Amino acid sequence: MSTDSQPDSLDIPAALLAVVFPGAGQMFRGKLYRGVMACLGVLGLFLGGIFIGGIDVVDSKEDRIWFFGQAIVGPVTFGVDALHQKRFKAYSPLPRPDPAKDLKGKLRSGYPTETRVWSDSNDRFEWVEDPSGKGPPNTKSISKMNELGTLYATLAGMLNFIIILDALMPGKRGRTELDKVTASGLFTGEVVATTVASEMSV
Repeated sequence: MSTDSQPDSLDIPAALLAVVFPGAGQMFRGKLYRGVMACLGVLGLFLGGIFIGGIDVVDSKEDRIWFFGQAIVGPVTFGVDALHQKRFKAYSPLPRPDPAKDLKGKLRSGYPTETRVWSDSNDRFEWVEDPSGKGPPNTKSISKMNELGTLYATLAGMLNFIIILDALMPGKRGRTELDKVTASGLFTGEVVATTVASEMSV
């Protein structure tokens, strides 16, 4: 069995960059094409999931298990979740506040018959019945749409995990091909063309 694809050593900086942003580790190692394709693949799946199921598919409070997988996409996931929690959710109304009890209530998405209003007494956004029909800023996507959106966003995290491993454990193949071409005395243009062709075939 050939040992060309075996890792030379662990590339920690590239792996850390891949954690921060999909494909950044490959770009750091000079594999621009692979990095761009990785970025498009991961973010395409992640944003596609949000497009299908709405921002509600990324929810660290109500769908925590799925969020663990989505979090591997990186800071983008945490940014979307923070936006969801702060701008699109509110607390359940408390008609009779009791100081002896927890006044936080439940942070949740709104129902179609509710609207989000600021409560000065409780210093937070709360849901109230909406006779005007304005409705909440967003409602949960229903049935298969929510499931598909959540699955897409989670698969993006699984895909990025593989990409992080690829950045962490670079193989010898790309360097070996470049060394062979350089040693053969080809012109610079031919070296670049051969290297790019080798990269795209991996």
